[in-house]
Amino acid sequence: MKDLLQMASNTNNNQNSSKKQLVPAKKWIKISGIFLAILLVAFLSFTGIRAWQFKNYRQASKLSNQETLAFQKYLLNHYGERSGILKDLPYKLGQTNLDIWAKSYILIDTANGNILSQKNADEVIPPASMTKLFSMYLVEEAVAAGKLSYEQEIPLPPECWACNMPPHSSLMFLGEGQKVTLEELLLGLSICSGNDAAYALAYATCGSMDAFVEGMNQIAYDLGLTHTHFVESSGYSEKNTTTAREMATFCQVYLQRHPSSIERFHSVQKFTYPKEVNLAPGDTLAAQDFTQGLPRHITMSITQRNTNPLLGTLDGVDGLKTGYIDESGYNLALTARRIGNRFLSVTMGGPGASTKEGQQGRVHDGTELMEWAFKNFKNFSLELYNHPYFMRTFAAKQKGINLIPAYSDQFLTVPYIVGQDLDENLSKVKVYLNIDEDKWGHISLGEECGSIKIVLNDYLLQEIPLLADREVKKSNFIVSMSDKVIKTALSFSNKAK
Repeated sequence: MKDLLQMASNTNNNQNSSKKQLVPAKKWIKISGIFLAILLVAFLSFTGIRAWQFKNYRQASKLSNQETLAFQKYLLNHYGERSGILKDLPYKLGQTNLDIWAKSYILIDTANGNILSQKNADEVIPPASMTKLFSMYLVEEAVAAGKLSYEQEIPLPPECWACNMPPHSSLMFLGEGQKVTLEELLLGLSICSGNDAAYALAYATCGSMDAFVEGMNQIAYDLGLTHTHFVESSGYSEKNTTTAREMATFCQVYLQRHPSSIERFHSVQKFTYPKEVNLAPGDTLAAQDFTQGLPRHITMSITQRNTNPLLGTLDGVDGLKTGYIDESGYNLALTARRIGNRFLSVTMGGPGASTKEGQQGRVHDGTELMEWAFKNFKNFSLELYNHPYFMRTFAAKQKGINLIPAYSDQFLTVPYIVGQDLDENLSKVKVYLNIDEDKWGHISLGEECGSIKIVLNDYLLQEIPLLADREVKKSNFIVSMSDKVIKTALSFSNKAK
């Protein structure tokens, strides 16, 4: 009996003990529930704030100088060939079948430097008087820098007098004691191809031919023209060298930096020199009569036409420069503009046993190239698409980044493939913007996150990658979970729309 009472007592004690243990357990569950509820509320609040921030976050933070330099370096390393002065078309052309007589040529669209056609464009050939374009560039740079002015009078040292030039030189006929302005010398250089003008400009700009030529070679070096080298400024020497590609590269830069030179100098059809104001003291302007011996102090005014045979004869032609020596054949840097489009060709090593035959070759090749270009290509403006594109980022330490076009030509050269004419053809160009919507976690600098596609009649003309302008690191677990909720909500919202 005593044992039974003891057992009953122990049972009661155990039950009381269990009740005592249950009270803390219930209390712990309640506390845990409250804590979890607080965490859930905090998470939802954090997610709500982050969702609001996402909704109103429309512009990525500004890059630091270091980040900007890193992105520029990435573009140069990975897309440098597309940012060059000259570049291949972004699409493939069919066989052109152009009938070009010159040994070497290249044809480009100056709006973007795209190469439309070429043959033996890297063959090294003396530029002859196309050299004078480098001379003009160097002088134009000095004018732009305020070191020279078009109106200033230029002294004429004996080295530039016509009587001291090599035999059979092209001349503007500079003489001792004459008064001539910088602008007149540039006209004599561009129209008459005057070697005497080239020497006068060299001495006026740099004080000596050696210093001037050093400047010309520095231009070539800065542009990466490895086959272009000069020993004098007129082009008379066969030791001056270049290629059609490198001359076109230079001409592209020349037109971009000094576009006014086209109208001011290269498109002028004739030039008369000397005029009354140019005469040396004591000289008289009159026709020279050699029947009475060598005339003294009598100078005859000479009018010369531009050496460019297509100027004034082929629609739109307004430059640039001819060149000929025996070692080079007949060269021509030619540019023409029609209704906003400008094309540039360089032909070198043109055939001809005489000036007449050489000019015929220049006319044939220049006409063939320009008419083909204007008949088959027109520019499509990309200005509306050359800007940063904002993209939201999820599970990342930044809420968004900018996507930058890998290269940003202002125009795309569009080929004629459909429609009645080039304008109708151009109207059928479509641009599609594709940007990744789900970019999660870590994003690398320069990572491709979309593209701009330019299509003509279902034919892809160009696809420009859109690149991340910075590196973004992955965020922590809480942010990642929050972003998954936000992204899910956005997906439902988009589906509902």
